[in-house]
Amino acid sequence: MFLEFGLKDFFDILWVALMLYYIFRLMRESRSLNAFVGIMIFIVVWFIVSQVLEMRLLGTILDKLVSVGVIALIVIFQNDIRKFLFGLGAQHHIRVFMRFFSPNQAKDRDEADQKRAIMPIVMACMSMAKGKVGALIVVERHATLADIVSTGEVINADINQRLIENIFFKNSPLHDGAMIIAKRRILAAGCILPVSHNQDIPKDLGLRHRAALGITQESDALAIIVSEETGNISVASSGHFRLRLSAEQLESILTNEMEA
Repeated sequence: MFLEFGLKDFFDILWVALMLYYIFRLMRESRSLNAFVGIMIFIVVWFIVSQVLEMRLLGTILDKLVSVGVIALIVIFQNDIRKFLFGLGAQHHIRVFMRFFSPNQAKDRDEADQKRAIMPIVMACMSMAKGKVGALIVVERHATLADIVSTGEVINADINQRLIENIFFKNSPLHDGAMIIAKRRILAAGCILPVSHNQDIPKDLGLRHRAALGITQESDALAIIVSEETGNISVASSGHFRLRLSAEQLESILTNEMEA
């Protein structure tokens, strides 16, 4: 049987290993690692009982539990499954590929519009960082944030440095929530974000950073954080932080990652 091991079997094992590793990472980030380990132990026991020892009665009971357990897992891990399917269905690479076929004039216009949208954000963040004014700005990319927008106050205004600073001014009623920017417009402010429970987040980072990481774990959005304690500017994307950024670094990140 070992002699019949071929290239197809190698890729079969490789894909299963990669899938298990991805699920392991997903479970670890969502504090579901213990549940994942328990499921793997149950699968091993089920395999040994049904296939190796061929215990009919116990094997039949475990078979029934497995068939019902699939539905239970979908209910328990619905957020993780949603994130996994979103990653599979992302159309980012296709959109980037299609841009090569768009006219150069349209590209230049998009780049100019993007520059006009980015600079007010950068200047507002630098100003707030200097005054140690806390801020949390979420930039929508390909996945819609309509459910997040509905938790705050709709603004629907052009991106403006003064408007951003006024919203996050310490006495403003909206300064504690998140601002949502989409399609080069400020859609809403005072929005509530899902908080990340990742245990690897440094202890010196506060609730704004946890909320920023949480939204980037559940979508492809970009989150900009201005720390109220230190005045440092950070960016969260794809569940990871880039800390203590300069104005040039922030502008470069927004230019590269904001949807044109």
